[in-house]
Amino acid sequence: MSLITDSVALAEFCGGLASADFITVDTEFMREKTYWPVLCLVQIAGPGSAAAIDPLAPGIDLAPVLALMSDARLPKVFHAARQDVEIFVRMTGAVPAPLFDTQVAAMVCGFGESASYETLAAKLAGATIDKSSRFTDWSHRPLSERQLHYALADVVPLRKVYERLAARLDKTGRASWVAEQMAMLSDPKTYRNDPAEAWRRLKPRTQNRRTLTLVRELAAWREAAAQKRDVPRNRLLRDEALLEIAAHPPRHVEDLARVRAFGRSLAEGRIGAEILAVIERARTLPEAAWAELPATHKLPAGIGPLVELMRVLLRLVAEENDVAPRLIADNDDLEAIAADDNAAVPALSGWRAELFGRDALDLKHGRLALTASGTRIERLHLATAAAAAQ
Repeated sequence: MSLITDSVALAEFCGGLASADFITVDTEFMREKTYWPVLCLVQIAGPGSAAAIDPLAPGIDLAPVLALMSDARLPKVFHAARQDVEIFVRMTGAVPAPLFDTQVAAMVCGFGESASYETLAAKLAGATIDKSSRFTDWSHRPLSERQLHYALADVVPLRKVYERLAARLDKTGRASWVAEQMAMLSDPKTYRNDPAEAWRRLKPRTQNRRTLTLVRELAAWREAAAQKRDVPRNRLLRDEALLEIAAHPPRHVEDLARVRAFGRSLAEGRIGAEILAVIERARTLPEAAWAELPATHKLPAGIGPLVELMRVLLRLVAEENDVAPRLIADNDDLEAIAADDNAAVPALSGWRAELFGRDALDLKHGRLALTASGTRIERLHLATAAAAAQ
C-alpha cells in the first residue's frame, strides 16, 4: 500500500504525474461534526502509479496536489465528483479543470440514471469493490491496511473505467454531451453556499410573504452562523424548528423555549438571543424587502395525459439511444414543453432536441403517434404515413 505522509515523497509522486494523460482522484473526508468537510485522505492514480496522501500528516505541504488540480493540461477524473470537487474549491477557490465525471459519462453510455462506482468497476474494469470501510473514521490514525486498500480501490480501477467510457464516447460522438454536463460541475457557483439563498432548500409551503421573509432571514442567519462556527446547520437550529418559529414568531425567551425541538437551554443562550434579534429585524423590514413568492407555473387544464404520453416517448427514446432519461428531460421539462412550444428547457435545444424535443413537439401537435406492436412501443410519423398511403 502506498501512503504518502511527507512533503518530499509527495512532491516526487506528483512530479511523476506531470506528463500523464490523465489522473483519477478521490477523497475521504468527515463532516458529521462540522459544516465544512474535513479532508482526511486524497487518493490519486496515474496510468502507472497510485498513492493515498495523508493531509493530516504533521507538516505535509499539499501544494503539489493543488498544482495538479490546477494544471489545465491534465484531465482530472472523478466518480460522482461534486463533494470531492467542493473540497478543492474550498481549498483553492477554483474548480479542478479539466474535469471528467464517470457517473455523468455512464448516463450517456447506457448505464442508467446514477450508476454506482461498484457497478462500473465490475462491468468495465472487472474489479470487485469492497465498500465495508466506507463509514470508518478517516480522521483516526494510523490508518489500517484495510482502509488503505479500500481508498486506493476508488482510484485504481477508475483508470480503466475512464478509458472504456472515453472510448465509447469517441465511438458514438457523444463526448460533447458529457462536456455540456461538465460545464455545470466546473462552475464555481455550483459549490457556493450563499446564506441569502439557503431558505430555498427548505421549500416552505406557505404563501404568506411575511412568513416566507422570516424563513429567509432565519435560514440566512443559520447558514452564516454555521459557516462561521464550522458546525452542521441543524446543530444550531433544526429545519422543523426553524419553520415553526417562522410560522409562529416568538417575541420573548419564554416563547422561544416552548418551540418543539429547540428547548430552554438554547433559548436562554447566545443562539436564542441571536434568533430573537433576527425575528425583530425581520419585523421591521418594509414590504418591498419581503421575500417574493416562488414562481408557480399554472398548467393548462387537461395537460396531464399529454405529459404522460411525453413520458412514454422519453423512455422510448432513452432506451433506443442508451441514455439515462433524466439526462434528456425531467418532469418539469415535460410539463413546460406540454404548455409552451418555446419553453426555455434544455430538451428543446442541441442534441436533446434531436433525440427527443422535436418528436415531443410533433407528438403534442398530432404529427406523431405512439403505437403498440406486441410488447414494443413504436413511433409513427403521421405526415410520412399519410404521404406513403397516397
